[in-house]
Amino acid sequence: MNNSVVQDTIFNHKFSLNCRGKIIPLSTPLVMGIINCTPDSFHSDSRVQTINAAIQMTQKHLDEGADIIDIGAYSTRPGAEHITLQEELSRIIPVTEAIRKKFPDAVLSIDSFRSEVINALLPFGVDMVNDISGAANETLLEIISGKNIPYILMHNTEDSNYKNITTEVYQFFQKKIALINKYKINDVIIDLGFGFAKTLEQNYELLATADFFTHLHLPVMIGVSRKSMIYKLLNCTPSEALNGTSAVHAIALMKGGNILRVHDVKEAKEVVSIFMKMK
Repeated sequence: MNNSVVQDTIFNHKFSLNCRGKIIPLSTPLVMGIINCTPDSFHSDSRVQTINAAIQMTQKHLDEGADIIDIGAYSTRPGAEHITLQEELSRIIPVTEAIRKKFPDAVLSIDSFRSEVINALLPFGVDMVNDISGAANETLLEIISGKNIPYILMHNTEDSNYKNITTEVYQFFQKKIALINKYKINDVIIDLGFGFAKTLEQNYELLATADFFTHLHLPVMIGVSRKSMIYKLLNCTPSEALNGTSAVHAIALMKGGNILRVHDVKEAKEVVSIFMKMK
């Protein structure tokens, strides 16, 4: 494809999200700050295990310019311990309730693949659902149907034996979007699923071709913050992977990313500012 056509496609998309009636434009890429209510997330500095710690982390994210707060209580790192539904609920309900009470205007995303968790949190004002399962649970789709809650669809399969990763991930999205369209979910965001059933080489091949996914005409979320595709390549730890993360964020924005899901809001906002100045 002619490069100028790709650039026109990237820079001319005008997206917005309807979060329970609140319209959020995507003319400038958004930054989503992570709140991990877990004891075992791969980046130890991101873990919050008390309500006060979660409030403090949320305040920091918002002060640094976070557009969305993403709350999760189930670690999805490789080798993470499976937790029961009750354990996930006991972690996430008090934190979400406290964050909503303290920050009533914050846009809250819930990072869960369990329909029971989303249903339990609806009374607190769920603005977005971040589902890493790849729409494996249609009950979750039914629960948010018609509620103006954007849905994040992540690519996630068990098999990393791709013949052409870009084509196969694209076909995955086409199939899943057709499924989601059966429900009254107006806003779908795609997440390429970096780090999920993908080798180091496959992750970077997908990053290099990320602009191809703009042809789906949906916002694209990029979740690479301090992941192994960065720290393994740079031979460092997740705690040392901030510089590499910023580099990948810059590339991702150039490739058409609309939302950055991050541990480090301030640095991500700086990348967005530089990108927008260049644009």
